[in-house]
Amino acid sequence: MRRLSWLASLVLAGLPGLAWSHCSRVLEVPVAPIGLAVTATDGKVGGIYPELLRNLAEEPGCEMNFTLVPRARQEYLFENGQADLLVPARRSPRRDQSGEFIPLIKSRVMFVSLHALPNELHSITELLKRHELRVVLVRGYDYGNAYLALIKVLEAQGRLLWSTDPISVIRSLEADMAELTILTPTVLTGAMRADSKYSAQVDQLHYQSVDELPWGDSGVYISKKSSLSEADRQQLRQWLHHLGQSGATWRAFQRYYPEQTLGQTIRPY
Repeated sequence: MRRLSWLASLVLAGLPGLAWSHCSRVLEVPVAPIGLAVTATDGKVGGIYPELLRNLAEEPGCEMNFTLVPRARQEYLFENGQADLLVPARRSPRRDQSGEFIPLIKSRVMFVSLHALPNELHSITELLKRHELRVVLVRGYDYGNAYLALIKVLEAQGRLLWSTDPISVIRSLEADMAELTILTPTVLTGAMRADSKYSAQVDQLHYQSVDELPWGDSGVYISKKSSLSEADRQQLRQWLHHLGQSGATWRAFQRYYPEQTLGQTIRPY
């Protein structure tokens, strides 16, 4: 409860004078576990984003229905108008077709491995030359057009292994089924910290930047396709813009993630 209270005071203090009215209906927000950004403990949804959103919605009496689904299912529901929000989400051209993006932080995707990678491996171009390196990815993640194009080539080369969540990724790396993954490192370290079997291995991870996957915006998508009223969309738009400008999301990441390398992969917006 102390963490919830801290987040509530952090957010509300950063949003002076923000006016809210009641939402016209319960907001549907399917989510998938993703590090400490979204957690699932005994079927209960928690983590940075659900707590920030719950605390902001509580004052005006708006209700959010968080449901746990695999990440690929979360994307499907969003694309088909069955989810009001997609959170958290990196901005991408494909997602822009289905929703209006509100940035909250900056994030960077990296090559991540349990063993040291070749020093020159800092680009998708170099990765594609290294046919001995197999890659494991989480189905449903989208880091833009260069990432999606890479997936097609890796699949054609027979070098791609799919996982359903970050913990499945670390299991694949540990079992030598793949040499590396591509994601925002906090996704993986957060999941590992929450699992006693893998928490001690966080400091063993190796990171390398990817030239074709620079810093990008990460935040929340408001659905263009769901049955949200325009008044509800306007409320969400105002609320999330204020949240992004307050810096509360970045400060929450700083509190949840103790590693000194956090600034290499997450920055304030």
